[in-house]
Amino acid sequence: MYLVHTHLELPYGERLPHDVKVLVRSAILPGDRVEHVAVHPRSSSTLTLGFYVVAGALDEAEERAVRVCGRLRDAVPQLAAARLTGAGVPLLPLAFVPQPVD
Repeated sequence: MYLVHTHLELPYGERLPHDVKVLVRSAILPGDRVEHVAVHPRSSSTLTLGFYVVAGALDEAEERAVRVCGRLRDAVPQLAAARLTGAGVPLLPLAFVPQPVD
């Protein structure tokens, strides 16, 4: 399973619906292979979605999350004009990188 963050931005002057979390979660289908989606409004017009995707490889997980976002824009009229501005697996902080032992 992979966590893939996607970033959506509405055109200038448009706002996310107040029930965006419910709308996004209700549009996820079993065939999407999304175990969970975390919905993070970043401003009144930007949104980060954290998809926990079941996939065999990183690139497959990222492609699946992008496809789901495309379908979400079709399924949720309030997101139809949203632009996908990024998608990818978040990198771990450097604090988790193994350090050499003296």
